[in-house]
Amino acid sequence: MAEAERIIGTPDTPDAAGGGNERPDSEGTPPDESGAGRGRRRIAVLFVVASLAYALDLISKLIVVAKLEHHPPIEIIGDWLKFEAIRNAGAAFGFGEAFTVIFTMIAAAVIVVIARLARKLYSLPWAIALGLLLGGALGNLTDRIFRAPGVFEGAVVDFIAPKHFAVFNLADSAIVCGGILIVLLSFKGLDPDGTVHKD
Repeated sequence: MAEAERIIGTPDTPDAAGGGNERPDSEGTPPDESGAGRGRRRIAVLFVVASLAYALDLISKLIVVAKLEHHPPIEIIGDWLKFEAIRNAGAAFGFGEAFTVIFTMIAAAVIVVIARLARKLYSLPWAIALGLLLGGALGNLTDRIFRAPGVFEGAVVDFIAPKHFAVFNLADSAIVCGGILIVLLSFKGLDPDGTVHKD
């Protein structure tokens, strides 16, 4: 959490006296009197993306449990891609089934960190990336809390089954896509506060 605070550790508003360091937003425009408005728009984008990712994950799991669980897999592209209902007690892609409670705590911590740092967010690409992470984490955390065998130990519903690969769900996909986007933004030198730097 300390590292995340360091990365996004920008002041809530520019220095009132104008003596502070101005930080450009993702379009290269330094924050001015409208900086707070841009920040609010980035936060709105984050939560819209998170809500969409969460809703799609939740709806897909409800359909899978109702229509596919305890039924034969559905072939989408022959043997290369199937929909197959699996209950996964581990992390994304079925890893670490013995650490369900730990993964639940990690997901909850990710949600708290993103919510805390959102107020300092000025970059649109970072808002999208963090929104994907937040929506995916919420999707799988919902399963951990409300599904069997019990609270914080629930098994996640997975159903996307590519050939020679682990079965996963839309929440896993959102988390991976958000993570990849964050890596790309970091390589480009774009910080979450909108600052562009070159190492």
